[in-house]
Amino acid sequence: MFKLPKNMLERYSPLYFLASVGAGGIVVTFFMYLLYWVPHPGRPVPIFEDIAGYFANASLAGQTGVAIGMAAIAFFVLMNIRLLFWNLSEFGKFKKTDAYKAHQKTNAQTQVLAYPLALAMGINVLFIAGLVFVPGLWGVVEFLFPVAMVAFVAVGVLAFALIGQFLKRVLVEGGFDSSKNNSFAQVLPAFALAMVGVGVAAPAAMSAVTLTAGISLILSTFFLIVTLIMMSVAIVIGSASMLKHGAGKETAPTLLIAIPILTTLGILVIRQDHGLHVFFDGHTTAGDTLMFLSMLVSVQALFALLGVMVLRAQGYFSSYVNGKEKSAGSYALICPGVGFSVLFQFFINKGLVATELVDKFSPTYWALTAIAIGAQLAMVWLLFMLNAKHFAVEAKPALAPAE
Repeated sequence: MFKLPKNMLERYSPLYFLASVGAGGIVVTFFMYLLYWVPHPGRPVPIFEDIAGYFANASLAGQTGVAIGMAAIAFFVLMNIRLLFWNLSEFGKFKKTDAYKAHQKTNAQTQVLAYPLALAMGINVLFIAGLVFVPGLWGVVEFLFPVAMVAFVAVGVLAFALIGQFLKRVLVEGGFDSSKNNSFAQVLPAFALAMVGVGVAAPAAMSAVTLTAGISLILSTFFLIVTLIMMSVAIVIGSASMLKHGAGKETAPTLLIAIPILTTLGILVIRQDHGLHVFFDGHTTAGDTLMFLSMLVSVQALFALLGVMVLRAQGYFSSYVNGKEKSAGSYALICPGVGFSVLFQFFINKGLVATELVDKFSPTYWALTAIAIGAQLAMVWLLFMLNAKHFAVEAKPALAPAE
């Protein structure tokens, strides 16, 4: 583990919330092991009883996979919570500084949306932890779904309040600097809303109560549409600025931000599809799901090619990952790798296996799964690398650029 600095004040950046988001995303990647390798008949997700029953009778390979998944989930859940509470404390202190007041008068004002993004991820992580480690949770889950939706909506209200503050300033007072918008940094608010939306959509896939599923469908659709609109607008204005001024080196990781957003929205739609099928006579074939996931993975590949090309050309990795320079925005690199790993697992299992293009647990299946696991392990390494760089005792984390 690592020690966390205290009283960073003006040296703090809201983008450090992405460290917590990254740890939470890694929790989800390890939950994929249990979701697709552990049988859970009659339920959309595996619970403690399913995992324990499988582990007792599984082969050594199966037991090893489950043990690794559960141990990693526990470890990264603790890391997610620790980083979240550290950020809440340091962010509160940062808000009392003159640096924060100056920060809120620049394009970087939207960086505070990493705050509700981390809160929404934290709720999702706690739900996963409950499924995996709490016996009997499924017996009371119908009481938890309304509570969870209220919590997610509350985070959504916070996100809209922060977005409103930004829009009020730039639309009434002006001050948005288009020349410094040469990245996709303004897509961060859409990511926060997408994370809220995928959480709100969970009861649509898991609840056995029609009203709960219906409310989940309606609320998650709202967040889905708003996310798509905001992401599209931010990508257009960011692209225009980059074509004129070139991509900003320190904010270049945001070129990959569409990847985790597409993953969250993809899971949101799959959850909605399950609820529509069970409760409202909506029918989607395995082929439809394959095509949907194929399109999402294709778009992710496009953004990955663009982002990695620019990052390598600018020498970002040698400067901010392996080099001596520090930027809180480096944590934005973790979410795309995590997002790809998770969506590729869905593509393999919900797409290729469900349509019988690939046999489950065949050599081809494991070869494809190795790609997702490779991306996952790379992000685990990157998270530890950045934590050591930014949170070592002697380190002095740098303030993110005000762009």
